[in-house]
Amino acid sequence: MFEHIIQNHSLRDMIVMPVPSLFPPATDRAAWEGLPLKKRSALRRLAADWKGKAYPSLLASRFMAFGRAGDRVAYETPYFNRRRKLCAAVLGACEAGGTCESSDMTVLDDVIDGIWLICEETSWVISAHNGSDHAGVPPASERLLPDVTNPYVDLFAAQTAMILSLSCQLLAEELDGASPLIRRRVRMEVERRVLVPFETRDDFWWMGVTRRDLNNWTPWIVSNVLLTACAWVDDRLRLAALIERGLAMLERYLAVIPADGSCDEGPGYWSMAGGALLDCLQLLERATGGRLSLWDDEKLENILRFPMRMCLGDDWFVNYADCDARPDIPGERLLVAGEMLGDAALAAFGRRFRGGLESHLADTPQLWRLLCDLFHGDEDGEGAVAPPEDVWLEDLQLRILRRGDFALVCKGGVNEGGHNHNDCGSFMVWAGGEPQIVDAGNMTYTGKTFSSERYTLWNTRAMYHNVPMIGGCEQVNGWERRARDVESLPNGLGLDMAPAYPEGAGVLECRREATCTAAGCRIGDVIRLERPESVTEVFLLRNEPVIEGNIICAGRIRIAPDRPMDSDIEEIPITDPRMARSFPGSLWRVKFSAPAGKEHRLGFWIRER
Repeated sequence: MFEHIIQNHSLRDMIVMPVPSLFPPATDRAAWEGLPLKKRSALRRLAADWKGKAYPSLLASRFMAFGRAGDRVAYETPYFNRRRKLCAAVLGACEAGGTCESSDMTVLDDVIDGIWLICEETSWVISAHNGSDHAGVPPASERLLPDVTNPYVDLFAAQTAMILSLSCQLLAEELDGASPLIRRRVRMEVERRVLVPFETRDDFWWMGVTRRDLNNWTPWIVSNVLLTACAWVDDRLRLAALIERGLAMLERYLAVIPADGSCDEGPGYWSMAGGALLDCLQLLERATGGRLSLWDDEKLENILRFPMRMCLGDDWFVNYADCDARPDIPGERLLVAGEMLGDAALAAFGRRFRGGLESHLADTPQLWRLLCDLFHGDEDGEGAVAPPEDVWLEDLQLRILRRGDFALVCKGGVNEGGHNHNDCGSFMVWAGGEPQIVDAGNMTYTGKTFSSERYTLWNTRAMYHNVPMIGGCEQVNGWERRARDVESLPNGLGLDMAPAYPEGAGVLECRREATCTAAGCRIGDVIRLERPESVTEVFLLRNEPVIEGNIICAGRIRIAPDRPMDSDIEEIPITDPRMARSFPGSLWRVKFSAPAGKEHRLGFWIRER
């Protein structure tokens, strides 16, 4: 997609110098005062919510909490709140005119305090990313704290550079009036911590030089670095080289994205994967004055449409891997994608998920996205769009079918990857637009999440997904643990998940066919084994089940096995706050058990109660 640009160095002639400011500065009172009243009111509320709160301290002991106990929250909470407060202060200053007096300090002073505090931080890298694999990293015993002499560029170092750069662009005149040292200091820090390492290092894994298994880190970081570079770099050749370097990283990232545009991390990660790629394309257009437009690409179109294809109704999405069942979906980004592609349905889908301005600060503070939303002219229009009846993502091996009141999701895939759950062959069922048989999704990240202890977490294990346990064995992880003989059926998906089980389980075949019609869904398994073993079929339910003879009833569905089977019910209280956003209360694990045998033919009908 970007190869011809990199090889021909054509950016050198296309870049507009200086790169036009992305958004009107605070001194452009016509632009800020001309915003719709609804948006101005939202800005005032956002600024007021943070105005009386002090900038949090970032203590060394909180940074060390990750290395000591795997606690990410201890440092990340004050870290992100510091940046949220700065974003709110900057927006409040822009809306009010930059130097409007408050009862105890000027609005601008609140901005200056935040900028200066962040510039004084030893590192902009969060504690969980400290010591990532790059040359010169200290031994494990020294990774409890960051090394100021060896800056690393992670997701949030790049994002911090973006926040500071936009703050300095929006309030340049006001900050220089207070002291020219403020913006000079910011420029020095973003050069030292982000731009120079980005230019001179090849060993950061997300660059795709030392590793090719790239994920959302690449477009997320590149988008923020390019924005930062466009804000500060005033030498055409240097800026062109920086952008070309970023495009080479994006080219390596796109090489691992399948032709169907799917994201193996789930639609909840699209915001910082496909959405960040969209950010990069918009920045390229701005930097070249519209001379470089790259929207006519089939894989790109598939990437940008991916979240719409994953929607199951309302705010529920297909949530394999570490994706939440009700993820934060950046509606404004999807609206822009629809506009760029001339896709009215995608634009309408984006409007449907366009939240308030404060939503851009809710997770990791996205000042760029908030400003894009603020100055996006689209205010009206329909936001409803019917999801497609059938979706087949061949590369991801994911099938979605909607028939009447039922929706079925079934996947093949591989039990490996950074956000993997051991869920080869798992399925989900929706009825009446509500989840019935589910994937529990993600939990709050800890030190175990991306470590050798990942599969001690219950939500990642196969025994808590809708796949069989064989002779007491569950699926395991590994690149060889993948579905085989996967085929899209007229009303479902067929696959053999035998390779997902350890060799000791003696599984010769574990063929599953999952189908959906207006009458309901059917799951049929044929399991052949080397020796007689029992089989336990697992169903993870959203609603509390009751046993009615041989049938399990829960919520809007009843699950009926083809023949009598012993069943057992386990309540799983949801205590993790992240998971509880999707599934407050409890989930319920139902197990149907079949006695030992060398061959099992097990079928289940899932119908409306």
